[in-house]
Amino acid sequence: MADTCGEFAKMKHRVSLQAVSQVSDGQGGYTESWATFATVWASIRPAKGYEKFQAAQLQTPVTHKITIRYRSDVTTKHRILFGTRVFGIKEALNRDEAKQYLDIQAIEQQ
Repeated sequence: MADTCGEFAKMKHRVSLQAVSQVSDGQGGYTESWATFATVWASIRPAKGYEKFQAAQLQTPVTHKITIRYRSDVTTKHRILFGTRVFGIKEALNRDEAKQYLDIQAIEQQ
């Protein structure tokens, strides 16, 4: 498939996709930690003011829009790490159902 909108050229940030994992504490319990399952190129854009306003009407506002090449294994149970910045995944959408790009609505965590 041709990249008609030049989206791939905009993917200049290297990000880590992470999933939570449970690690035994040696006493019958466990602790949770995040582990990287993939490192990919991404474009990261702050959400526009009106998008933040619309999102805040119903629930926690989306702070960023992140686009990566399509992957079927990214869900809202995962997070994105960009340097020291952490983004929770609010929604991951297969753009145009074409399995070419994944548009992620994200919330930057403090």
